[in-house]
Amino acid sequence: MEIITPRLKLRHARPDDLDAMHAVLSDPGATLWWSTPPHASMDETQVWLDGMIARNAEGSDDFVIERDGRVIGKAGFFKLPDVGYILHPDHWGLGLASEAVGAAVDHVFATRALDDLTADVDPENQASIRLLEKLGFVGTGAAERTWNVGGVWKDSLFYGLSRRNWIARSEGSAVGP
Repeated sequence: MEIITPRLKLRHARPDDLDAMHAVLSDPGATLWWSTPPHASMDETQVWLDGMIARNAEGSDDFVIERDGRVIGKAGFFKLPDVGYILHPDHWGLGLASEAVGAAVDHVFATRALDDLTADVDPENQASIRLLEKLGFVGTGAAERTWNVGGVWKDSLFYGLSRRNWIARSEGSAVGP
């Protein structure tokens, strides 16, 4: 399974993605708001990658992101309907995460019978909040102490995107509540 965008290729993970995904998942900047601390070993990333490959074999809509032939992160749905993404900091600020997540959302709404997608973001992760809002996600709630990452409790802001609003957004029309 591949999704091609103007600058990226989203595809299912392969065993030879280990080094590239370890570079992402072991980077403290990339994982600052991730659900786990930076990976301390290649073995930890191997377990993570093996899980992604197994879920892809079962039909998962989770993808590694390639730019110019190099894996630079992942975007998609580890578990529907919740979108997730991570990008190596060398590729931040270029609109690549928006491009990748938008393509994954397009794919899911085109191939799955889901009416709503969700996202869970750390309130301190302003870049991720901007990305979600740019794609049409709207805030639906908040909760404290939802994630324990390396012994530190994190809070959550919850976002949602309806199929109706996604279609209206892509057609350039506004939709009410």
